[in-house]
Amino acid sequence: MTENERLTRRKSLLRLAGLAASAAWKVESADAGPKAVSAGLVKCVLTPELTEGPYYVAGEKIRRDVTEGKPGVALLLNLTVLNASTCGHVKNAAVEIWHCDALGVYSGAIANNPGTNFLRGVQRTNAKGIATFKTIYPGFYQGRAVHIHVKVHIGGNVVHTGQLFFPAAVTNAVFARSPYKTHGTRPDTTNAQDSIFRNGGDKGMLSLEQSGAGYVGSVAMGVHV
Repeated sequence: MTENERLTRRKSLLRLAGLAASAAWKVESADAGPKAVSAGLVKCVLTPELTEGPYYVAGEKIRRDVTEGKPGVALLLNLTVLNASTCGHVKNAAVEIWHCDALGVYSGAIANNPGTNFLRGVQRTNAKGIATFKTIYPGFYQGRAVHIHVKVHIGGNVVHTGQLFFPAAVTNAVFARSPYKTHGTRPDTTNAQDSIFRNGGDKGMLSLEQSGAGYVGSVAMGVHV
């Protein structure tokens, strides 16, 4: 191969690479459709179903702030709902969360705590498929890793029941602070030891970024629409 041929071939490869990058950018910057999925330019994963647990209460309030004055490290949750078949954002889905407080206690009569509903609530997803909650970093209770329960409803139907989990390094840092440390500076069950986490919990692992003294957590949930 001559020097000119090598240069021409190299330019062609670079041009193709540029076109591929441009195509990928266009897909990422718009609602992805079936063609993008089949072309491998984007990847959506159906989020595994996990048990709702014993403390679910139907009919909770539509509200962003679920803290009700409960002490703990601030946590802003941005939960994105995606159509697992197309990767498109799902608008106006009802997303509900519930979790224990910093000391491992759930609200509600179902948890022997009648007259309370702290750390429970429902939000609708916006045009970008995102439901946002203001809450606190959960504590732990015996036999379970640190987690948040979640349900997604579309058109009156439950399309996903799952749990969200936390990176161990962040949990350990949070639990060294008050009020968590009065309950224990380490959860008694790690993610790896948690039987529910082992059944697909890694797909619900929150991505956490520090924000002031608290954290912003995000995750995308692929559901059947």
